[in-house]
Amino acid sequence: MSGEPSHPTDCSEVLDRLYEYLDRELPDGDSAKFREHIEDCGGCLEKYGLEESVKKLVKRCCGHDEVPGDLREKVLGRIERLRCGEEAPAASAEPPGPAA
Repeated sequence: MSGEPSHPTDCSEVLDRLYEYLDRELPDGDSAKFREHIEDCGGCLEKYGLEESVKKLVKRCCGHDEVPGDLREKVLGRIERLRCGEEAPAASAEPPGPAA
């Protein structure tokens, strides 16, 4: 998965935007470029298959829950701010330990 010379699209670009591809949120030109890369690159195809399986499992197990209307916009906005470096990722999702 090192972006072999035969691949005009780098593996890191494909893997960074894999969920956009899975969710069909890429522009048509990018989507075709990514599909071609995934079909030709065994490492990216393996990662794609794994992520696609996880997505299907989550949909099957959690697909009936109501989602607040503004949640999608909040999540997409946060992702975009993180990509642009405007916001630092959260340090840890673990709750603080007991007070000493």
